[in-house]
This record gives sequence, C-alpha cells and structure tokens, in this order.
Amino acid sequence: MRVCGVIGQSLKHSISAAFQQAAFDALGLDVRYHAWELSPEAIPSHLARLRQVDALGANVTIPYKLAVLDFIDERDPLVERVGAANTLVNNQGRLAAYNTDVGGFLQALRQDLHADPSGQHALVLGAGGAAHAVAIALLDSGAATLTLASRTFERAKALVQMLNSESRVIAIPWDLESLQSAVGRASMIVNTTPLGMLGPLQEETPLPHIHLPARILVFDLVANPLKTRLMREATAQGARAIGGLPMLIYQGAQSFELWTGNTAPLTVMFEAAAAQMQASSPSKGGI
Repeated sequence: MRVCGVIGQSLKHSISAAFQQAAFDALGLDVRYHAWELSPEAIPSHLARLRQVDALGANVTIPYKLAVLDFIDERDPLVERVGAANTLVNNQGRLAAYNTDVGGFLQALRQDLHADPSGQHALVLGAGGAAHAVAIALLDSGAATLTLASRTFERAKALVQMLNSESRVIAIPWDLESLQSAVGRASMIVNTTPLGMLGPLQEETPLPHIHLPARILVFDLVANPLKTRLMREATAQGARAIGGLPMLIYQGAQSFELWTGNTAPLTVMFEAAAAQMQASSPSKGGI
C-alpha cells in the first residue's frame, strides 16, 4: 500500500481525504489518503517521511503552503512565481513542489462561475498562499487591475512587490473605508481568508456592513459550507457567487494526476465531496 495525504494545522472540516480516497478507490489503486494535522515543528520530519518509498506525496493547505518550500528538493516554475506550493510529489526520494491552485482557480472561474478573468477589476481578500495563486492566475489571464487587502497590511504590500506589476496591483489597509472604496471599484471579489469556514468562523464575513453591487462576481475560496455568509449576502443583493468546492476538486484532481499519472475521475470526486459534506452537516448530527 502507498500513502498520501493532506498537511495542515486544523483539518477537522477538511473533505480532501473523502474525495481523494474515492478517486484512488475508483481506479483500483492501493493508496490510503490521510489527514495529517501537524505543528510547525513537525514539518521537517514529516516531509522526510514523505521521501520514503511507500509515499506518493501530499497536498498542503493552510498555513503551510509557504513554509514547506524550505524543506523540498525541486520546485516547479509556477511555484517559483507564486511563492507557494499546495502539492508535493515524491520522485524517488526527492520531493518536488507544485502549485495546482492556479489551474484549479481558473477552471472553477471559467466553468462554474462562467466568468472571463480578462479585463476584471479584482479585489482579493487575504495575502497568504492561496492569494498568491489567485493573483498570479488573474494577472496572467489579463485582469485589468488587482487590489489586495489583508488584515496584516505588510503582507499585502509584500505580495504587491513580489508580483512586480507596476500600477496594475495595489495594496490597501483592512478597514471599512478602504474596503468600501475597493468594492465600489471592483467587478470581482475573491475571498482567500478562512472567514466563513465551517466552525467558529462560519458566521463571519470579510465584508460586514458593505453593500455588494449586483454587477459584482464573488468567488469565496471557502469550500465548506457550500454557501458562506459572504455568498448569501452577495446573492441576496443580486450578485453572482460561487464557493470554493469546485476549485478544491479541480486542484485536487491535478494533484491526483501528478501523483499517479492517471486521469482523475472528477465525477467520483464531486460525488464523494458532496456526500462527506452532507454527512458532516449539523442537521445530520455530525460536526
């Protein structure tokens, strides 16, 4: 049996194990997918474990998409550009880092939100690894402008410098006046923060008390629950909105293909994710 899994710090509500395991099972692959909750101190030893012959690799989620880069052997060029990795592949004892968030985001944007990134005036909330991937995806696809807002202003400014896109990208403080102004200029909002995620943050939104015009497209990268407070408030005001489940599946499918060389069974993965979310919903007696 081979092993694989997702590395993170708080994985209680993660559904990656459900849909990745279903994909391995559907193709008859003898692989067990785990949820590995790790402290920062455990990262080096765990990545050493992933170099062993029975390990395929791992997905990487909050808050380790940048931290793992200090301990890997090879980086895909896109990882160099984004500065974050969400997929690790064991290549005969050497760990290679990839970023499938960029492709997963664009696939969901085009196929599920039915939106073209070209010409968009995008407001990206957050400045972590997912925000890096979203920013690269939007700029490479022709977004007209990009406004970055983070609760830690220095992180947003650092991301602007990394992107090096002159006047197309600006950073703003995380305060009501700045966010209201940015929403007024935006045609698209992408939430990359955990605000709205199932659990203690579920009823929070990154944009409280801010009107969301009907013309705005809202992409909330939170995958669980299916409809976050941000999405509900956006659709109530006539805007189009999607959550993070399609992106999660698409990026996971690309990871699956890097590990196995097989085409990912997308239908199986979507069905398994939906079943896991249904089973774990409060109304069903789960979490």
